[in-house]
Amino acid sequence: MPITNLKNKNVLITGAASGIGRATALAFANRGATLLLCDIDSAGLESLHQQVVNIGAKCSTYAVDVTDANAMAELAAQVHFAHGALDVLVNNAGVGYLGRFLDSNLKHWERVLDINLMGVVHGCYYFIPRMIQAHGPRQVINVASAAALFPSPSMAAYAASKHAVYGLSEVLKMELSDTEVQVTTVCPGIINTPIVANHNNISPSVELEQLKRLQHYYQSKGCSPDLVAESIVRAVGGKRDLILVGPFARLIFQLRRISVGLLRRIVLNDARKIGYL
Repeated sequence: MPITNLKNKNVLITGAASGIGRATALAFANRGATLLLCDIDSAGLESLHQQVVNIGAKCSTYAVDVTDANAMAELAAQVHFAHGALDVLVNNAGVGYLGRFLDSNLKHWERVLDINLMGVVHGCYYFIPRMIQAHGPRQVINVASAAALFPSPSMAAYAASKHAVYGLSEVLKMELSDTEVQVTTVCPGIINTPIVANHNNISPSVELEQLKRLQHYYQSKGCSPDLVAESIVRAVGGKRDLILVGPFARLIFQLRRISVGLLRRIVLNDARKIGYL
């Protein structure tokens, strides 16, 4: 059963301070949900909290590192004590990394996998059991990426992490099929967010001119995070297994079914045009 009315429903969002997470928080706030917002960025959370309150929704914020299992266990304890079981869990926290595999050191792999994959694992592990016990329709939204369907060059760690989120979500859909908890995988295409603007997420081998071209590509071709946010909210109101949203996401999904070789050639050609290969 879908959740037909979000009024006063408990919605927890990780990575809420910016990008898709921030837009999703505001979209749920506009539907009257009770927002439980998590991020490592305390200042970003504070400004978002004020926006949500100005809309008229209830909001609590939690400065938490999703990679820390103990911190996530403590977060779950606090949330369950104060609010009870979640109605909606949005595992959104994520970072990118740009750079050829052999031109990058391996340090970034642990960070990307810890945030993008283990952050989702921790969210699911500590919140889903209470969602099952509470009965009634509940929703888990795991934000993967179109890169989970087919990646671009120079994003090995990011693609690996998002492939893993996609696979984890598929397993959970089967294991939770006898419960009232539905799992939805979100695969956004090119979204104009700060994910390609943070220099901590860029290999030293990537030249400034390459980065400028990539950022221009995201700004000119990417869609607003608001589009993803609205798709996520609609997924809670309907039985949605997979959300393909934003430029090229649906095209990648369909082309992969027709010919992986053709899709690979198209992606390689685009990467060379942009100049980050």
